[in-house]
Amino acid sequence: MRPRAYWPVTLAAALLVGLLAYGLTTTGTDTTLDAAVAKGERPSPPVGSALPRLGEDGTGSLADYKGKVVLVNIWASWCDPCVDELPLVQKTHEMMEAKGGTVVGIDVKENTGAALDAVDQFGLTYPNLRDRDGDFVRKWGQTGYPENFVIDRDGRIAAVRRFPITQKWVDETLAPILDEEA
Repeated sequence: MRPRAYWPVTLAAALLVGLLAYGLTTTGTDTTLDAAVAKGERPSPPVGSALPRLGEDGTGSLADYKGKVVLVNIWASWCDPCVDELPLVQKTHEMMEAKGGTVVGIDVKENTGAALDAVDQFGLTYPNLRDRDGDFVRKWGQTGYPENFVIDRDGRIAAVRRFPITQKWVDETLAPILDEEA
């Protein structure tokens, strides 16, 4: 008689495993951008609407920076690796700004106060936009945080970094793109 008492638990466990398997096979990261860049192509960024400016009135979009090299930094203050890379992102912005480029931060899924505290704490001087629900970055095939994309002067994605940037990556990746003519 005892084995019968376990059938609801066994059934529930089987259903849970089935749902997890279904979820893993029907969702996934869109690596289209990564694959194109790896082949030496420069795809257009996914079309996205304007986003609210962090701590300011109005909206902004990547189109506002047409003709500039842009490092798009996807971040959140609750993400430790994001916070760890912020000093280098700010340093990179200063280097890029001197060469006609910029960093544009996109803060994702957090409250304005926490994001503004991070901006103040790290003295971030580059523009930051807010993606309140993550819809904007999902179109970029987001896999986690932080993520970085380099947009060339022609408005095409020239590089993708799906984890924190390093000084070596900045030197090897951004410097040549900044030297390109539009």
